[in-house]
Amino acid sequence: MLLIYTHKITIRFSYIMKHIFTRILGVEVGFTTKVEDFIKHTGPKITYTKQPLQNEFFIRSNDLLFEQGINDIYIKMGQWEGVPCFFEAGERSNIPFDIFSASFYLLSRYEEYLPHVKDDLGRFPPSTSLAHQENFLDQPLVDIWANKFLKVLQERFPKLINKPKKYSFISIVNVTSSHCYALRGFSRSLAGFFLDLGKFKISRLAKRISVWINPKNDPYDNFDQVLKINKVYPSKSMFFFQFADYSEHDKNVSIYKNKFRYLIKSVADYSYVSLSASMAASHDLDVLKTEKKRLSNLINRPIKYVRMRYNRVSFPSTYRNLIAAEFTDDYTMGYTHHMGFRASTCTPFYFYDLNLEVQQSIKIHPFVVCDYALLGYKKQDEVFQKLDTIYERIKKVNGEFTVVFSNELLGSKHKLNWLKLYEAIQKRYYV
Repeated sequence: MLLIYTHKITIRFSYIMKHIFTRILGVEVGFTTKVEDFIKHTGPKITYTKQPLQNEFFIRSNDLLFEQGINDIYIKMGQWEGVPCFFEAGERSNIPFDIFSASFYLLSRYEEYLPHVKDDLGRFPPSTSLAHQENFLDQPLVDIWANKFLKVLQERFPKLINKPKKYSFISIVNVTSSHCYALRGFSRSLAGFFLDLGKFKISRLAKRISVWINPKNDPYDNFDQVLKINKVYPSKSMFFFQFADYSEHDKNVSIYKNKFRYLIKSVADYSYVSLSASMAASHDLDVLKTEKKRLSNLINRPIKYVRMRYNRVSFPSTYRNLIAAEFTDDYTMGYTHHMGFRASTCTPFYFYDLNLEVQQSIKIHPFVVCDYALLGYKKQDEVFQKLDTIYERIKKVNGEFTVVFSNELLGSKHKLNWLKLYEAIQKRYYV
């Protein structure tokens, strides 16, 4: 067991130590504030405080893990053998920065609690983030730090044992509009027809009429093709269906349409199905609970996983509502139009509520790319030039490579063939 001595064991301290050593590195770890217990320990050990006790492995601590509340923190970037880092630790420290405080800052999404200007959908803009401003958005920095740290520790303590986790690939299909023209009802279909006619959208009119004649021609109805692809490349695949009442931002097929309900049940026979929460549910707990209960009753299974509309997360209110609605896992942590790591990690982590100073029960699964971030690419090769680099970084640290596609883009016309791209990504990264 690795023993860590510190002057004070706080909730923040315990949270980040368990995450780095237990969840990322697979190292058994213990903590103590008693000098005599630390000195007696014959195994590997670390001092994490302001001054070393003797000649042991020492990391000089920043104050962040021993504070409460939220403060405006000045971040000065540095380098650790070519890897960006911050919270410099000084010359006496065995590594040049406080890896624990820096990791906590990124995982807790500390910066998202600070005052910032939200975008038009109420989201934290990626351009505001430290990762974007300091050009490490495409690196799972917390995992990279942890694995570099493990090598340093094993050089000092050759008998230190770790049980590394395994790389995994997860594909998500987000369904906020199951059909473009079909199952929309007479009034909505007629309104759409005259709207297209008034704007002289001839191709949409032709497609709309084609779907009226044969509903299977609906471009968004690509579920059979996706399921076939998932069967060939048996990674973990998940479908998140919106199951909400009609509203300004939520315009899916009516949840009372039997064909829509049958679609969800049939997909649930072959894949994980969970909730894509509506925009209304993002700020109304009762609506969130209602959507969850309705979907659960439909597929006769508990709904534990969730994604928020437009990848909209507000700290801490979003996660407090998800906890109150008894979700266990969230798959919203990422940016819609930017590839990369919003929380600078590719390892699932538990939500830490900075206002309450407590680790909460919901686990956050960050995704690395959403299909809308690929709209600017013209060829598959261009996409893979970027994704291959990210994949290598994730694979090297045995992380989770999660991609999010929407059935809407999978069924739309673009210079990229979205279904072929989806299959190519599955084939390339699923093992």
